[in-house]
Amino acid sequence: MILVSLPASLRDRFERGLALRQQGVRGRFAPSPSGALHLGNLRTALLSWLESRRCDGLWLLRLDDLDRPRVRPGAEESILADLHWLGLHWDGPLIRQSERRGLYASVLSALRRSGVLYPCHCSRRLLADISAPHGRLAVYPGHCRAQPPFWGEHQGRWPSWRLKLGEGPICWQECWGPAGQLDGTRDVGDVVLRRADGVVAYHLATAVDELTLGITDVVRGADLWCATGAQVAVCQSLGFPPPRYGHVPVLCDQQGHRLSKRVASEGLATLRAQGMDPPAVIGKLAASAGLVADGTRLSAEELLAEARSTSALGEGRRKSSQSFRIPPPCERGQTRQSV
Repeated sequence: MILVSLPASLRDRFERGLALRQQGVRGRFAPSPSGALHLGNLRTALLSWLESRRCDGLWLLRLDDLDRPRVRPGAEESILADLHWLGLHWDGPLIRQSERRGLYASVLSALRRSGVLYPCHCSRRLLADISAPHGRLAVYPGHCRAQPPFWGEHQGRWPSWRLKLGEGPICWQECWGPAGQLDGTRDVGDVVLRRADGVVAYHLATAVDELTLGITDVVRGADLWCATGAQVAVCQSLGFPPPRYGHVPVLCDQQGHRLSKRVASEGLATLRAQGMDPPAVIGKLAASAGLVADGTRLSAEELLAEARSTSALGEGRRKSSQSFRIPPPCERGQTRQSV
């Protein structure tokens, strides 16, 4: 893999992030403001917050709001209100990816100058299954990689920018269970880092944020396990180690469908309308992860106190840890749990 030659100012940003990691655990929750948080989002937020706080670490809140057409009015305010209501308070100011475009553009320029990117003029139809971050990922066949690079408009379409990945394993550390591993060419392929419409792609922005914000631990849904290979590859190209990852089972409805903002899956508004208060909701979310018994009522801080005491969690915590030892969803289907 070719390492990128970074300008001094950019290298300093990444090295400051590396120094932040040395100060202790730094987790994050990074929802997209495309709608209200559903119960799966809320459980992931709780588990991420719990893991950071259990280690006396910091927990940051970042909004992945680069794809402006998907941003819904009021969604940001709803996300912040839900987290506050549950007692999941974050450290530092709210971070918006839309306010970090200059950083991403600088990284893309450095990658392009180093020769690790190439323009891709493939059609939207071909890319439809490749660009989505959730679920099983199709692998780009590499059609444009061997073509003479043309960075301009072609047949009314500007190119996307792809990262050249070499053969061999891409490895990362998983918090619960065996290390993750994907093959660069067979399982990941040359990922898009800048879309044809000029928007910075999910993998580039996410990897740059984990590095520059000094994130040590990423707790997120198992539906993003496959996306990890691409993000680790970006980190490695930039010459810095990725964070640790903890992929937790995806919550599904009673029909077995993954909860989604697009279908307005159940969120806090429904539970509050049923008369549930924060301790009841925290108990419901924690019970779904195997941390407490069904019907338990407790605040986020009370759950944290139990998590800091192995004997207090007892068998429930052991079962929860086992449930997080999930198979790679790329290979064996996504691990899911019903609400």
